[in-house]
Amino acid sequence: MNAHISKDPLHGVTLEMQVNALVDRYGWAELAQRININCFKNEPSVKSSLKFLRRTPWARAEVEALYLDSLDDQASNNTAKPAIDPWANSRNKKK
Repeated sequence: MNAHISKDPLHGVTLEMQVNALVDRYGWAELAQRININCFKNEPSVKSSLKFLRRTPWARAEVEALYLDSLDDQASNNTAKPAIDPWANSRNKKK
């Protein structure tokens, strides 16, 4: 049988995984600047942030949007760098 493959980029990604990834990428200070939420500003922790985000749908939506944007940024950074060919200058070019 064929397994169902979800097209949702957040499928299987927990809110805790999203918060941890954003903190690793941006840090608490920049995260608080990008998303104006007190749980990111005053004594931030993953536990307190999760508690607030689970009760506040608009804040959770902001975190999910930033997480998705950060995934897009990572994907574009990985594909934007051209491969360097160390042998390009040593080849004889025929006209």
